[in-house]
Amino acid sequence: MATTDFTTAVLVDKTAKEAFNAVNNPRRWWSEEIEGSTDKLNDEFTYHYQDIHNCKMKLIEVVPGKKVVWFVLDNYFKFTKDTSEWKGTKIIFDISEKDNKTQVRLTHQGLVPEYECYDVCSNAWTDYVQDSLMSLITTGKGQPNPKED
Repeated sequence: MATTDFTTAVLVDKTAKEAFNAVNNPRRWWSEEIEGSTDKLNDEFTYHYQDIHNCKMKLIEVVPGKKVVWFVLDNYFKFTKDTSEWKGTKIIFDISEKDNKTQVRLTHQGLVPEYECYDVCSNAWTDYVQDSLMSLITTGKGQPNPKED
């Protein structure tokens, strides 16, 4: 049986450069609770959401206007038996032209249906990409998780 990595995509009426710049600014579409640099090769950053999810990412591939790959160095989920489910996975953003528009495709390589967090995580990625990232690219304003008090 083949395993299927989670993927979701949006098509926008903006340039690949605009989409690439938005992807590289996850504080404006994923979470304001990100610390560290998020836009250059070998940058590392941390993300956290309350006491439920913490992770550390490293940018292992950055091709301007075309591709960004985050490698999950470490991860913690409060709600799964295996609290480190994402560790060692890759979050890949492919940016390409399609039908005179720009497509941004997120593939979370290693996020598979067998994971306990799959339903929660795939739904969250879908919302972040199809709503918040798309909004950031098209209007200049995303809907990231706000800073915690």
